[in-house]
Amino acid sequence: MTQPTDTRRERLSTALALAASGLPVLPLRTGKVPFANCRTCADNTCGGRPNMKTAGPCACPDVCHGWAAATADPDIINSGLWRRAWMRASAVAYHPGGAGLTVVDLDNADAITWAREHLPATQIVPTTRGAHWIYLGTMSSANAVRPGVDIKSTMAYARWLGPGIGTLTALPQAVRALAVKKPAPVRSALHTATVPAGSGACPHRTPAYLERGIVMAEQRITEATCTIHTTVFRTFLAVLSTHGRCGCLTDTHITRLFTAAQAKGESPRHCTDAWTNARTRLGL
Repeated sequence: MTQPTDTRRERLSTALALAASGLPVLPLRTGKVPFANCRTCADNTCGGRPNMKTAGPCACPDVCHGWAAATADPDIINSGLWRRAWMRASAVAYHPGGAGLTVVDLDNADAITWAREHLPATQIVPTTRGAHWIYLGTMSSANAVRPGVDIKSTMAYARWLGPGIGTLTALPQAVRALAVKKPAPVRSALHTATVPAGSGACPHRTPAYLERGIVMAEQRITEATCTIHTTVFRTFLAVLSTHGRCGCLTDTHITRLFTAAQAKGESPRHCTDAWTNARTRLGL
């Protein structure tokens, strides 16, 4: 199915109908890209949240900040500023995460074949080159999770290409697992201090104490909703301040921390840098 050929006025009507059904919508310019920032947000500031990558929705009166501008409020959609945007729009988009949905964007026939073999059936919307498989539930968005497959949910937008066919099913673990990045090798970053001579057994080697600390660190990273890089650094710093000098940390423990960080979008390089900077701050 190709992009709908409705007129610009019909796009506004489509947007209002979708909003009434609970889908937060936004207009797209030619090239499937959002409109530029409003004058107030010329530098992507929008309330001090750069690029709107970590928070939302956008509270600006104009159509800016991409996915964060998506709204289901008919008064906003039909306002003067937005109406002018709809008159220039080439497509209607929506924020899947804002509607409690996840779109698995399959970009070619091979990706569709893979989905049929590995994912449960759900609502399917044909696209120009592939298909959108839509599930009920949200997760972090991620591009290129495998060849020809993107995930669009929170902090992302997808084109509206019609209702599709089939019935929505719950977001499966198989899709969530696609966005979990494999941790980078961490051995090169692990230079924890040895137990000082004469200090005896490490006081932190009790399973309950050490395990509780690692679990709390993983939870702190996993539950972070903004400033992810800062949260990762501060968590690494807290772990190292408690366990970095006694030698009780192992590769397994640090791999768990790196895995949690990378699941939130941190790159292997950022994980290693955050770990190294935390060690330097503590003089380890």
